[in-house]
Amino acid sequence: MKIIIAGAGDVGFHLAKLLSSAKQAITLIDQNDEVLEYAANHLDVHTIKGDASSIQVLNQAGVESAKLFLALTTDETTNLICCILAKKIGASQTIARVTNSEYLSKIQRENFKELGVDHLISPVELAAQEVERLVKHCEVTDHFAFEEGRITLNGVTLDNTSKLIGKTIKEIMSMNDNFQFKPVAVLRNNEETIIPTDDTRLQSLDHVYFLTPSDQMNPLLQFIGKELKKIKNIMILGGTRLGMKSAKLLEKNHNVTIVEKDKNTCKRLIENLDKTLIIKGDPSNIELLKEEGLDRMHAVIALTDNSETNIIACLTAEKLGVFKTIALVDNTDYTHISQHIGVDTLINKKLIAANNIFRFVRKGKVEAITSLHGVDAEVIEYRVHKNNQLTKKAFKDLPLPANSMIAAVIRDNKSIIPGADFHMAVDDKVIVLATDESIGIVDRLFK
Repeated sequence: MKIIIAGAGDVGFHLAKLLSSAKQAITLIDQNDEVLEYAANHLDVHTIKGDASSIQVLNQAGVESAKLFLALTTDETTNLICCILAKKIGASQTIARVTNSEYLSKIQRENFKELGVDHLISPVELAAQEVERLVKHCEVTDHFAFEEGRITLNGVTLDNTSKLIGKTIKEIMSMNDNFQFKPVAVLRNNEETIIPTDDTRLQSLDHVYFLTPSDQMNPLLQFIGKELKKIKNIMILGGTRLGMKSAKLLEKNHNVTIVEKDKNTCKRLIENLDKTLIIKGDPSNIELLKEEGLDRMHAVIALTDNSETNIIACLTAEKLGVFKTIALVDNTDYTHISQHIGVDTLINKKLIAANNIFRFVRKGKVEAITSLHGVDAEVIEYRVHKNNQLTKKAFKDLPLPANSMIAAVIRDNKSIIPGADFHMAVDDKVIVLATDESIGIVDRLFK
């Protein structure tokens, strides 16, 4: 598939990295020599220096034959113009990155679609939704839902008190017969991805991803040794766009406090929020946060523009006994080390946006796809379209590549964690975990 990306910043670069690894033909447009040179040296992409809103540059990129045109610069006006021009010239599908939340309403989306902008994506909106999900499922560091929420994938860090430490996967599975679950990936020492087998032995601080039917998530967490907790009092540090949007989503069901140092920003927050308490103060002033009840909070969400301030505030909150901490970071390298520095979850809104677009791009082949933070593997949902070797052979006899596994099946709206002798049927939804090098083989198997 020919894909053109306008903007080689964090969102554009990360998306180009994901797509080039998936063997897509990528052209990257930007006006910055340095970012283009870096992309050319690290990715399998074609680069063009120039203004993507220039018709000459778009023609040079071959936009008339592009299946997908993505405008991901930091200027939403430029992005919208690029998409309109690209669509007129011949691009099949266009996606524009925007910041104005008014553009995301149904009627505005329809208006933009008539102009040639097929889809709008907002990193702030997506990150706010991620914050809301993490608060709702506060016992886990990552939470992904498949098939309209029937089955979930949850990331958990094993602390020293977990009864799973030192045990093999086979031993762990034999410890329970009350509910269904499956460990599908282990991130060890922040760098090694393990697709677990029966003989894999879990260690302290392993970050383990468990797949389970949604209605059995709480029994799984209790089995792992995670305390089930309800979040009520939340402190958000920073009245940024993301801070305000997150508060807007959370204030309906939680007691939310925002700490923001800028007077005009505080006024804007008061005008746009209904139930949230606004405190004018410096979010980096730990003594002020303590005075404002930091130790009484169930969750602290640090969303200032300073990554280090966010991390330090969350570490302080952890020491004071706050149950859930979430820190926004700009550096993509930080997002993989949360369990090692003491913060529950680190989020990066640009990576969230890039991963969301990646799932959209890949959805032509599959039902859904999820990239896991720090894990060199993807979780993919396929549909079994016809009778072939997938339905005629048991799982244990299928030619699955190394470093892949069939983790779950949804049949007639029921979630199944299958055994080795399980046979698939037509119209089954099948959730597969596969490392980057094995995805191509898995794709061909399910075609």
